[in-house]
Amino acid sequence: MENKTTITQKIFRILLAVFMIYAGVSHLTFNRIEFQAQVPDWLPLNKDLVVILSGIVEIALGLGLALWTKKRIQFGCALAVFFILIFPGNIAQYLEGKDAFGVLNSDGARFRRLFFQPVLVVWALWSAGSWKAWRAKKNNN
Repeated sequence: MENKTTITQKIFRILLAVFMIYAGVSHLTFNRIEFQAQVPDWLPLNKDLVVILSGIVEIALGLGLALWTKKRIQFGCALAVFFILIFPGNIAQYLEGKDAFGVLNSDGARFRRLFFQPVLVVWALWSAGSWKAWRAKKNNN
């Protein structure tokens, strides 16, 4: 199915992809300990393993979103799902009062951050054309 996006969507898709690649690399390197603060204590996995695996997923999603244009709709959906799946970590960080990155050092800052996650979900779906493709498919059925 042909699903063109605007130049604005393309710019925002590439920006999001670069952000994801950067975040993934930071998971694996210089922010590795900071990201462990976002892994909920109730998750029955090693926190470092979760950070490493999520970093790899972020890099893969970012590269796919930027470079695999024939699958950008699917990558937009996958990235939106990823943002939803990691949201409990952000909630846990707020509830447990864990500092990170030098800016998430108060309950207010951690709380405000929670409202950015839905923005990321919408950004992924909109910039990749996933939302438009889903609506078109729904209307054709």
